Amino acid sequence: MTAPVPTRRSGRWIEHWDPEDEGFWKATGEKIARRNLFFSVLSEHIGFSIWTMWSVLVLFMGPEYGLTPADKFLLTSVVTLVGAVVRVPYTFAVAIFGGRNWTVISAGLLLIPTTAAFLVMKPGTSYSTFLLIGLLAGIGGGNFASSMTNINAFFPLRRKGWALGLNAGGGNIGVPVIQLIALAIIGAGGGPRVLLGIYIPLIVVAAALAALFMDNLAAVKNDTGAAKDAAKDAHTWIMAFLYIGTFGSFIGYSFAFGQVLTNQFGRTPLQAAYLTFVGPLLGSLIRPVGGWLADRYGGARITLWNYVGMAAATAVLVVASMQKSLPLFVPVFVVLFVLSGLGNGSTYKMIPGIFQAKALARGLEGEEAVRYGRRLSGASMGLIGAVGALGGVGINLAFRQSFLSYGSGTGAFVAFLAFYGACFAVTWAVYLRRPARQAQAETAADTKSQLSYAEV
Repeated sequence: MTAPVPTRRSGRWIEHWDPEDEGFWKATGEKIARRNLFFSVLSEHIGFSIWTMWSVLVLFMGPEYGLTPADKFLLTSVVTLVGAVVRVPYTFAVAIFGGRNWTVISAGLLLIPTTAAFLVMKPGTSYSTFLLIGLLAGIGGGNFASSMTNINAFFPLRRKGWALGLNAGGGNIGVPVIQLIALAIIGAGGGPRVLLGIYIPLIVVAAALAALFMDNLAAVKNDTGAAKDAAKDAHTWIMAFLYIGTFGSFIGYSFAFGQVLTNQFGRTPLQAAYLTFVGPLLGSLIRPVGGWLADRYGGARITLWNYVGMAAATAVLVVASMQKSLPLFVPVFVVLFVLSGLGNGSTYKMIPGIFQAKALARGLEGEEAVRYGRRLSGASMGLIGAVGALGGVGINLAFRQSFLSYGSGTGAFVAFLAFYGACFAVTWAVYLRRPARQAQAETAADTKSQLSYAEV
């Protein structure tokens, strides 16, 4: 039997898309999905760079800018907050405009905060102006949500852990890349406008490539009811809580690491820049591994033990912070970054499995079950991603308060340790505790039983 060929209409719309059909996937689907994944990663990568550019711009802002450490932590908190909030509308923009079309639009929008920062980045600019421009930079955080929702529709359930992990990991790498570029610029004696000037043409290239090589899926229809149903489901909010601990940690530490090094350990901006990129880089690279491990062994199991590792690393950071031991602090902080990236992959893999299992529990079968699972998992990803990113806001505010109260980040690390313990408890109680058999089924490692449910 010949595999169906995707039918198209003008504007790069694909009418027929059935990745669960092995014949379709091998004949045409995989090639198209991988192409869209590649250019989605490129756009999301630059979006992450623009979102987190203030993590390095604050390193350029010396005494002549007149900002205190608390001012800088508040600035990065504002950027993180907007990036979290815009993830919700960005999730549903894919269904309204199409994945390819929205990627072009969202990439082009990145020109606004980048150009604005280029114009105002100089001593004498008011703090309120920097806060306003920081608000604009937050839109870069939304690219993640739309990209993940789009790629989720392209890949079959058995490949989602790998695909979503690779998509998110490639985007996350935008954080260390902009930090590395900033390192080179600082080392060469350049200013922040050089950094911003580099990214303006890159944004144009990303938008153009998305327009030329990506596709829209006609089957992804606008469905406001899916958002309401996802918001009513307890698992959406449970997973959002767990994602605060993984992605919230990753993005929050990405913004805060350099500031902690300069404020607590007396590193110069150049010395801090030599260190800050390592953690986000390794955390980004390992995210697909977290998804792959979740595909193989179960997302809940990997997530549970990942929180054990994060708690242990944080406990060591408390000691290193109290002793002001930079040789201990830096490598353990990097380990914490790596674990946050691993957990990002495993937690996101849990989402499609949870809603697919809920479909089976409702008595749905075949196409109807797959449609139900994909509908709710796509809608929930925006909410989960938004709430998870709010963890980055909490981390920066916690560091701000800790430095105001104690003159160091020790108090913040104690709070993070307690939170990771709570995440461990929730993961175990909801998804792994026996005899909670239904919850176990929702995050089972073996997804082969689900592969017979083909999507229309």
